[in-house]
Amino acid sequence: MAETERPQIYLVTPPDFDLETFPARLASVLDTADIACLRLSLASRDEDRVARAADALREVAHSRDVALVIERHVQLVERLGLDGVHLVDGARLVRKVRKELGQDAIVGAFCGSTRHEGINAAEGGVDYVSFGPVGATTLGDGSRADGDLFQWWSEMIEVPVVAEGALTEDLVAQLAPLTDFFAFGDEEVWRHDDPAAALRGLIRAMG
Repeated sequence: MAETERPQIYLVTPPDFDLETFPARLASVLDTADIACLRLSLASRDEDRVARAADALREVAHSRDVALVIERHVQLVERLGLDGVHLVDGARLVRKVRKELGQDAIVGAFCGSTRHEGINAAEGGVDYVSFGPVGATTLGDGSRADGDLFQWWSEMIEVPVVAEGALTEDLVAQLAPLTDFFAFGDEEVWRHDDPAAALRGLIRAMG
């Protein structure tokens, strides 16, 4: 990525939300910023609930030319007319899923803080690799994806990279020259009373 390019924004839904109110909140955020992609990231394993959420968000996203990918549920991508899938277990399923969904689908992989896993995912044919958490969080095993990882990736690997997890304005400012995308989710955007304002603050931090 060229040093002068501002990273693109990749929005991630909360792990749970009210289908009656969230689509309108999402629409208001999408209307205030240029969003490259939206990830449906529900904690629920209830396929019917996930499918209903996907239907609701697809209309909001696609009417604004925003791609919608779903976390984990590969089998729902084609059935629900989604744009792709975000895999959460590194490179393990990348080749299988790419073959299953075809070349036109978006396939991304979360690779934690592991350079090796990211390289394997890139070789498997992902459209992007995601590293995180970038900030301090109680989730996972405590390991963080630091600036050195993004620096190395931006210099050595052509596959786009996403920074995510416990992002702050300071971290956004530090990583803006090194990453192609920032994934902003519940902690960064949706927990705030005014999610659009929270997002604007993060965008300003990119410089």
